[in-house]
Order: sequence, then C-alpha cells, then structure tokens
Amino acid sequence: MASLTTITAEDIDRIRTSVFIEPPVTSRSSTRFWVLLVLASVIASAGVVADSTATVIGAMIVAPLMTPILGIALAVVLADRPHLLRSLVHVILGALVVIAIGYLVGMLVDPADDYVGNSQVAGRISPKLIDLLAALATGTVGAFALVRSDISDALPGVAIAISLVPPLSVTGLLLEAGRTADAAESTLLFLTNVAAIIATGTLVLGLAGVRSAAQAAGGPVGRTSRRTIALVVGLLVVVAVPLAAGSVRVARDQHLETTARPVAEEWARDAGWEVTRVTALNGLVTVDALGPPPSIDPETLRDAFDDQTLQDVDLRLRLVVGGTRLCPADADACSAPVPGG
Repeated sequence: MASLTTITAEDIDRIRTSVFIEPPVTSRSSTRFWVLLVLASVIASAGVVADSTATVIGAMIVAPLMTPILGIALAVVLADRPHLLRSLVHVILGALVVIAIGYLVGMLVDPADDYVGNSQVAGRISPKLIDLLAALATGTVGAFALVRSDISDALPGVAIAISLVPPLSVTGLLLEAGRTADAAESTLLFLTNVAAIIATGTLVLGLAGVRSAAQAAGGPVGRTSRRTIALVVGLLVVVAVPLAAGSVRVARDQHLETTARPVAEEWARDAGWEVTRVTALNGLVTVDALGPPPSIDPETLRDAFDDQTLQDVDLRLRLVVGGTRLCPADADACSAPVPGG
C-alpha cells in the first residue's frame, strides 16, 4: 500500500479535517454532520416506508455517518485518544438519532403492515456472512479513497455501496411496529458495516504510512497498544459469529422453500386451487393459496408435509377463502392465529 501513495503533511491535514468532527457543537464540522444526518434519516425513513430504492440511495449519499467511523480508524492508527472517544460518541449518538427519527416516522404511518414486509425492510433484516465480506471490501475502498486525494471522487459510490443510515431507519420503524426481533437484525447489519469500516480503515491507513507521516509532520501521535488492535479484531469476530449463524439459517430457509413448494402446489392443484407464494423464514413455511369456495382443508396440507419429510416444519397457511391457519409440527390440528401473537 505504501508503494501506491506517498503521504505528505498536507495529506495528513486533509485526512484529519475530513474525518474528525471538532467541538463545539456549533462548529462547522459538527453542524454539517448533524444537519446532514437528520435530513438523511428523514429521507431514508420515507424511502423505506414508500419502498423507493431511489429515495433510499439518495439518503445513503447524503448520510455523513461514515465520517466519524473512519475517524475511529484514523484515531486508532494515530493512537489519538481524544478523537477516538469523540468519534465514537458521534457514531453512537448519531445511530440513536437515526433510530429515533425512524420511530417517529413510523408513528405517522398507519398501518405498519403497509411497509414492514416491503423489499427495503426485507433486504435489511437478514444479514449474512457475505454482507460482512462486501462491507470489508467497501470499507477498504473508502479508506483508500481517503488516503488518495486523486480518487476521492469515488467516495459517493462508497456511500451507496455501504449501508449505514437505512438499516438504522429500518430499526426505528420496526421498533415502532413492535417487531423487535427484526429490528435487532437490521441493527446487526449496521454494526457489521461499522466493524468492517473500522477494521479495513485501520489496516489501509496503517499500511499507507499515515502514522509515520503524521510523526514526520510533527502531529500528535500516541503509542499504539496491542489491546487496541485486539479490540478491532475482536469486533470483527463478534460480528462474524451471528452473521455466520444467519447465513446457515437463510440457507436452511431456502432449502425449505425448495422442498415445500412442489408439495404445496400438488396439494392445491388436486383441490382446484392455486399456490401464489411459498416462503420460509426462521423455519416457518408460509403458503399463500387462492381458489373458489368452498375453502380447502388446511390439515390435508399438514398431512402432505408430514408425508414428505417435513414433519418437523411449522406451517402457516393463508387462504383467500378461509383466512389464516397455523399448523405447527407438534399439533394435532390447525387453528386460527391468536390476535397479537
């Protein structure tokens, strides 16, 4: 990395100015951060509710959360404790502000069912290990673009590639809707991206010679401890574990969908009905079916599942004529879901 660029004193000043948000709260860098963050949060929340990809992308370009995250990486490389703490506080408070705005926007939307199942939400509540890999690559590009002023115009593309504000907006919206488990998943996606930016940013800035250049320029550089490096590595490991579990869960759900679909389609075809959708989430298979009266018997599908090695799979059947029926794997009969359950 050091052979690809030569860091000068001017570069150090530019990098520090780009990522460190200085006090007081009325300073130029601080007001820019908070104003842009609030506006990006409103845009992202509105885009998620409206299921508008273009609007969400607009929020990702405006959002300034990547600035203090890269500030953490730079502070780690320089062992600059004051800026490390200040950047960390900005990330934490900024995340809470985005969640709060998402929650408030959710209060204006009625009912929540209009958006909790749309593509913007669905794409941010099932983080997988591949998301960490993508975040690591994106964080590397972001840090490299920060070091190289001649490719700094790549930063808007990095902002689009790595998702920071939208997952937090989804968290706020889902908390307002009472979907706490899904809100935790979207928060995990945010933490994944934060961990990746800090880890790759620390690595790239270190290899680029930022620390030695700062020392040569007479800037404040502290002593880097092994504990700090271990903390960065540990952060990645902690995030990777639930992501790996999520990847396994998603793979299992995809297998369930593939197995259950032909069983459900044959069951519906025999009754003159049609299956419109088969999905699986966390081991629960949901079958949507429509057809003419009289309503089809849901327990016959439960029997068909049991005959096709799906006896341990919980089933939810949504019928256009007949309503929703739950057919748990360990139950003797199907029943209507409990309201609010």
